[in-house]
Amino acid sequence: MAGRGLLERRVLWSLSIIAALSSAVIASGAGAAQVGKSPAALRPASVASTTGMRVSHISLVLAANYVRPGQLTTITAVVAPRADGRIVILRRQRDGVFVNLKSARTNRRGIATFRCSFNTLGPVYLRAKVVANETLRAANSVPAVEQVNEFVLTANTTLALGSSGPQVLLLQKQMSELGYWLGTPNGVFGDATQQAVYALEKTAGLARTGVVDAQFAAALNAGAVPHPRTTSGNAIEVDLEHDLVMFVKNGSLQYVLNTSTGGGYTYYQDGASYVALTPRGVYSIGRVVDGWVIDSLGALWRPRFFYEGFAIHGDTYVPAVPVSHGCVRVSMEAIDWIWAENLAPVGMKVWVY
Repeated sequence: MAGRGLLERRVLWSLSIIAALSSAVIASGAGAAQVGKSPAALRPASVASTTGMRVSHISLVLAANYVRPGQLTTITAVVAPRADGRIVILRRQRDGVFVNLKSARTNRRGIATFRCSFNTLGPVYLRAKVVANETLRAANSVPAVEQVNEFVLTANTTLALGSSGPQVLLLQKQMSELGYWLGTPNGVFGDATQQAVYALEKTAGLARTGVVDAQFAAALNAGAVPHPRTTSGNAIEVDLEHDLVMFVKNGSLQYVLNTSTGGGYTYYQDGASYVALTPRGVYSIGRVVDGWVIDSLGALWRPRFFYEGFAIHGDTYVPAVPVSHGCVRVSMEAIDWIWAENLAPVGMKVWVY
């Protein structure tokens, strides 16, 4: 009997605790609308939604760390675990607070893609949030920074070989984002930067001076780039009209180089006369030599032959005009980079037109 009495007292004590808690919930609820709801309706939603749910992770990837005002750029959010159809919100910081910018749904690989442009100069702080669903929790990415800048020359200033400083660094970064290869931007206007300036001048139809002036700055800010003919797959294109080498990946322009091709003059070799022309047609990379090839016409550094004795090769003299016997000259730095990145492997299509 003593055990039964103890049990009854414990039951009554538990009922009194439950009654007290119910009164507290009703009293502190979100208003009179909650009074009269069932205990299940009064249960905190966060408890029901997170119990047993898996943790989500999300990261933000910028297609470019530097864009011009108004330039469309791609921003990608990668969500794990992978799931199709999850809602991702891209957010931008304004006045110290992240506000919603756009939303998108993930594909089956867990990727949500946004196309955005920004008109304000300076850093744009972005982050992404993946919304919770029935089995996966919400998550926020680490903030990423998109730099929005426009190249502006100081009044009555030009930049040329030997210049250095913040303006040169900004010039190099903006040209690199457009695909004009010049190595790693370092704020020093060296030979590789001059070669890139030649390439943009040719693209924009400017005088080929290698000097950055107001006209050049306008073309750069307008995003002047050449338009390759290859629409799918990978190829190296040699545009003889503009004297440019273009590297195309999956149908899109990846890199642009200045080149000097056949100069159109007459030359003599082994008692015969020839015209210095680069042959037009569709070829492929065949023989490659990792070093110097020297013959009666000159020296070729690390040539990658695409047709008979015609090659893409490094040279110490690559002006902004055609001067070669027919080969496709690029700078010494450029050919070393091509080898290092394996951008012209054996079998690669070379389209000369």
